[in-house]
Amino acid sequence: MQTGSVTSQPIGHYEFCQKHKGECNVKSKATVAPRVTERGWATIRQVNAQVNREITPVTDQELFGRDEVWAYPQDAGDCEDFVLEKRKRLMRKGFSAGELLITVVRKPDGEGHAVLTVRTAQGDFVLDNLENGVKLWTQTPYRYLKRQASFNSGRWVTIDNGAELVVGSVGN
Repeated sequence: MQTGSVTSQPIGHYEFCQKHKGECNVKSKATVAPRVTERGWATIRQVNAQVNREITPVTDQELFGRDEVWAYPQDAGDCEDFVLEKRKRLMRKGFSAGELLITVVRKPDGEGHAVLTVRTAQGDFVLDNLENGVKLWTQTPYRYLKRQASFNSGRWVTIDNGAELVVGSVGN
């Protein structure tokens, strides 16, 4: 996934950061993405499936009476909440903030959606509450818009080749 310039932070993430400041100012050195071991992949797959199973999908409107509330889910939440929980659990298991990036995408129906991107030497992989399998980002149906910056968990960057991927796959 090729990223571009720094861009706007989603409002829900901004408000989340006001409550969880320590999680939104993690600075990471620019490094090559790490190679994930078989044990690491097993952990990634387990956390994805576990959170998908434990959390009931509901909209922010249903849960909080308003849109764009990013929060750690108790037992229900929307896509951003799933992402936050997966990120937290993987960080507890030793993955770094610079490798676990909240990513904003557009689904084929045009609706906005959030997934967790895991940066690895094997490529960028997506953990999604709509899919129990962990997939390479290019094997998902989404148009990638922006994600957290790997160098700063409170900053966001554009995804340069996200739109090209969708357009390039139309003729296939």
